[in-house]
Amino acid sequence: MSQYKIKYKIEAGTGQHIGNRSEQHDRVTLMTTKSAPGYVLAALADGLSGHQGGKMAAEQVMHTIKQLFDMYNPQRTSLTQLLHNIVSEAHTMIKLLGISSKSDQNSTLVILVLSPEGQAIWAHVGDSRLYRFQGKQFIDHTSDEAYIESLLLDGKLSREAAKNHRKSAILVNALGSNLREPFITIGEQSELAPGMSFLLCSDGLWHYFADNELGAAVSLKTPREASEMLIEKAQERAKGNGDNCSLVIVKLVKLPEEDLGYKVEKLRRAV
Repeated sequence: MSQYKIKYKIEAGTGQHIGNRSEQHDRVTLMTTKSAPGYVLAALADGLSGHQGGKMAAEQVMHTIKQLFDMYNPQRTSLTQLLHNIVSEAHTMIKLLGISSKSDQNSTLVILVLSPEGQAIWAHVGDSRLYRFQGKQFIDHTSDEAYIESLLLDGKLSREAAKNHRKSAILVNALGSNLREPFITIGEQSELAPGMSFLLCSDGLWHYFADNELGAAVSLKTPREASEMLIEKAQERAKGNGDNCSLVIVKLVKLPEEDLGYKVEKLRRAV
């Protein structure tokens, strides 16, 4: 059994805004599971709004996450395998939804799991992002660089096309895509400590901010305050053309010295 001693408590929250769209296609979640005490999961799915079944696809992603996380046994399955299983099953189910409904069903996914051993592991498919900060300092965020490189190595994309990949219709890295299997990127951070924070967000949010702006907001505000401020500012900068805007913030806060028996408490789902 791990002898790791938790040195932080978790503050977390979510936020959403429909933007200037007719429907909200994003879905977010925060959850724990009785099958794996001390594990905390945060996730965001962005059902592609240009597709008829985008909302249904994002809902299927959330359903798959809850189903597999509720059955998760850390003694039998690694966190990396859990994330791969979630992506694989969600992709299959969304494709089946598309067949039965005779409509396009696609979604992005970014997912983060914190373990009671002080480890964070995350995965993403598509252009939704996970940001990491140390205090106000931006560390990094997920990107599609590995995906682009894989296409180059496989000869499916030219160097010239890669320069304009955001405009290329062939780059559909999403759950439910009929063009190719989803490309999943995995990242991890060990020895979690107070001052670290994570931001999961859809492109309706990150498109309007510099990295240091996001870091400052997450660091200086509570998750709820930061969510409200970032959504308000994103809508202002969108100037009437805002996309669905969603985010999940997870902050690691210094543990009071007198609270030596701290346990990761169950987070209530906030969607």
